[in-house]
Amino acid sequence: MADRDLCFMPATKLVPLIARGAVSPLDLVQAVLARLERVNPRLNAYCTVAADPALEAAKKATAAARRRARLGPLHGVPVSIKDLTPTKGIRTTWGSKIFEHHVPDEDALVVARLKAAGAIVLGKTNTPEFGAGANTFNEVFGVTRNPWNPALTPGGSTGGGAVALATGLGPLAQGTDLGGSLRLPAAFCGVVGFRTSPGLVPVHPAPLAWDPWSVTGPMARTVADTALMLSVIAGADPRSPISYAVSPRAFLDAVRRPSVRGLRVAWGGDLGVTPVDDEVRALTRAAADAFRRLGARVEEAHPDFTGLREIVLTSRGASMVARHEEKLEKWRGAMQENLVKNIDHGLALTPSQIGRAERLRTELWHRVRAFQERYDLLLTPTAAVPPFPVEWRSGPKEINGQPMPSYIDWAMLTYAFTVVGLPAISVPAGFTKSGLPVGLQIVGRWRDEAGVLRAAAAFEAAQPWADRRPPD
Repeated sequence: MADRDLCFMPATKLVPLIARGAVSPLDLVQAVLARLERVNPRLNAYCTVAADPALEAAKKATAAARRRARLGPLHGVPVSIKDLTPTKGIRTTWGSKIFEHHVPDEDALVVARLKAAGAIVLGKTNTPEFGAGANTFNEVFGVTRNPWNPALTPGGSTGGGAVALATGLGPLAQGTDLGGSLRLPAAFCGVVGFRTSPGLVPVHPAPLAWDPWSVTGPMARTVADTALMLSVIAGADPRSPISYAVSPRAFLDAVRRPSVRGLRVAWGGDLGVTPVDDEVRALTRAAADAFRRLGARVEEAHPDFTGLREIVLTSRGASMVARHEEKLEKWRGAMQENLVKNIDHGLALTPSQIGRAERLRTELWHRVRAFQERYDLLLTPTAAVPPFPVEWRSGPKEINGQPMPSYIDWAMLTYAFTVVGLPAISVPAGFTKSGLPVGLQIVGRWRDEAGVLRAAAAFEAAQPWADRRPPD
């Protein structure tokens, strides 16, 4: 088997091949590391490569497979970890000069679960500082570039993970999502990113243990791989007080029987919260039409998202204060500009403003909840624009002639579902005339990850370009 084919093989195919001895974890990891040496210097997906530990783990995994030991569900499968997530013995910087040389002595819970399932950590993928932004760059490792056009951004903040997937540098990538950090880079790079319900994947360590905003989760090249990874990392843990028990098999069963037949599906378009690039709108609208051909009943509708921007800006400011206020006195001059602005905005908030935002959020939730009594799924573009130049550090200044007041405004289509805590996945929806990927966001009902995966897998199976890859 050619190394390139091995590097692009889905985890769902690798696992049984490894179990049968047809593929060696050592050969697999060596192939991916060799490809990484060729591809990474141009795109900067990985900021830290843990080649020696990965090879040592691969040797052990190969020996275990040969002696027919009991194997985990991800035995021998390479995975990348975002540089916001602690990894024992592997540098973790959060993309910040503050932690440039930090090496944790403990794995994050999600990493421990991946390793316990047999996955092999290849290294850390690049992120904007502390994950603040949808353009992946920082002062420690520089800029990450889009594999479809290196002059453009891969999105963020899990930009490095998305690029690694798109270029065959591992079939699975761990990432995080606050306002769209799994979904936006997935859309920009032509892969799958799934923001799941807060608490489904427990987060530890975390500065805010009860945080409902930022989640950790799976990215992959296929929906089935995304479900496989989720089945390993989901489930309750007392170190994460908002976590809850689930049946991992439900995720696997969902992608084995993909269907949208008979579902009531709403095409939400721009949700009334942002302008959308004309080409992006046309491609994602056509993707929504595919649901009708697959047997769903599709209508144009969306909830009333009045107050969304106020909720987003207030909650983001307050959250950034809780996470980073103590860093400002010493490190203000070294921190990313938009991150500092977020913290300063949070510090200027009044209790009245914070309380009002929480009331608005509650009102919004009940409007969305009532809407979902009528519809099983809601579809939107994932990103309002195609990938943009890496030099646009704060994102597009305008869309269709309408100015974007902040670096958050163009991401409101993803942030809308962060605010109400719904599961939302981005799947490839097609390509622009210039060959750039566009993502479709599929949003499910409260805690209905299985329903989202089932629909995403059905849509994926209907697409003729599902296996399209960026040029080497």
